[in-house]
Amino acid sequence: MTPSPSPADQPRLELVGITKRFPGVLANDQVSFTVRPGEIHALLGENGAGKSTLVKMIYGIQQPDAGEIRWNGARMVIPSPKAARKLGIGMVFQHFSLFEAMTVLENIALGMDASIPARDLEQKILSVMDQYGLKLEPHRIVSTLSVGERQRIEIVRALLLNPNLLIMDEPTSVLTPQEVEQLFVVLRKLASEGCSILYISHKLHEIKALCDTATILRGGKLVATCNPAAETSRSMAEMMIGGSLKDIQRGAGREMGAAKLVVHDLCVPKDGPFGTALKGINFSVRAGEIFGIAGVAGNGQNALLLALSGEVTAQSDAVQVDGAKIGATSAKARRLGGMASVPEERNGHAAVPEFTLSENAVLTARDRLGMVSNGMINFGSAKTYAGEVIRAFSVKATGPGAFAESLSGGNLQKFIMGREIMQKPQVLVVSQPTWGVDAGAAGAIHQALVDLAATGSAIVVISQDLDELLSLCDTLAVINEGHLSPPMPVAGANIEEIGLLMGGVHGDPTADVHVSKEVADAY
Repeated sequence: MTPSPSPADQPRLELVGITKRFPGVLANDQVSFTVRPGEIHALLGENGAGKSTLVKMIYGIQQPDAGEIRWNGARMVIPSPKAARKLGIGMVFQHFSLFEAMTVLENIALGMDASIPARDLEQKILSVMDQYGLKLEPHRIVSTLSVGERQRIEIVRALLLNPNLLIMDEPTSVLTPQEVEQLFVVLRKLASEGCSILYISHKLHEIKALCDTATILRGGKLVATCNPAAETSRSMAEMMIGGSLKDIQRGAGREMGAAKLVVHDLCVPKDGPFGTALKGINFSVRAGEIFGIAGVAGNGQNALLLALSGEVTAQSDAVQVDGAKIGATSAKARRLGGMASVPEERNGHAAVPEFTLSENAVLTARDRLGMVSNGMINFGSAKTYAGEVIRAFSVKATGPGAFAESLSGGNLQKFIMGREIMQKPQVLVVSQPTWGVDAGAAGAIHQALVDLAATGSAIVVISQDLDELLSLCDTLAVINEGHLSPPMPVAGANIEEIGLLMGGVHGDPTADVHVSKEVADAY
């Protein structure tokens, strides 16, 4: 007779043949894996691989069509998030659910299943924060907090449940390097106390540094399980996409020309009570240069994109292209003058979901590519161009007549990026260029940007992904609370200093960190 497993050997969570279908999509196909007590277990896969659906079933948001969820060895039906929390399953979502006009204490109270007197809850919060080194003032208004501090609210709320399993969905996507390391300290301490952690992230170097095991999904199926420490970031990425990654090819002896885009003392008032004003932004981008702007979300990136693209106007000389002062001109005039742009938000801003891909091509290419004559749209020209973009950027769509809303987020992003790049603009400004696309497609977009720069275009890339900027850009600056740091060459850039700039040079006050004079002067 086989002996029963000891509690230490028994899986905390076991998925057996989990299958979930949606109309026309098999989101999860016979997925099976285990998570043991005290294990930090990565769940990897590109956009559409089935990760989110899987964790929603574990957390009780959705139900599997087939298969079993076993909790501490017992088959379990988890009908709701409240039932999941009662079992000891907590989840910290990628997008925070917080009321900005309320305090930390009030937000945490709203997320609790049981009613706890405010004084008792505050003491519990302070105890958890002290235990895990999480620094928060319970009576601070959420709107005054950094993104990293807001994430701590979600973590504290989950820890108050004394979880046995904590699910983290892209927890570092908007954190500075210093905040990432602080988070890892907390997660390692939790794991050492026996809490299991299911960790979703696309940042593979973090997976290597943090996780004990990685389960890799592709197209809804489990395709590999590995020890991240024994793999490279590249090998895990290739398991995720089921093919080889291509390195960015840069032309030998690439030279840059004169300044093509000049931004001079750009000031824009904040849009609404929670917007961020731009305060004296100065930088220039040479012909052939890729200029990166790093920063934590919500520090003025969207305002900068709008001001550069012409959706928001400023003083005339604030934005100049090839010496022409265009700061007060419209978006249409700037496009006619050789500028193109890609905003962060795909649906409703970069594309109209209810329009076909041909119609979406007309939105930005009509003047530059002559798709409109005497007020009439040449739909044949639009269809041809949309087809060229689909082929060049490997967009998975039924053709130019496909509606934008029928595409996955990653494929729509590829179409939008291709639509702008293939117009061969003199200046291209893009925000989050590879948001939601798989590693292979991200490499193709990066290569297309490098190829465009090689023709003499000036490119501005605004991204929350610091790794993307460091691998792609020639020059880098950091935006924080509407201020832009002095530019620095990417070659030899100091990651610690960049992290401090991203946090407004307010990292861990107890850390003994050397900050260069240039960084100190920036703020």
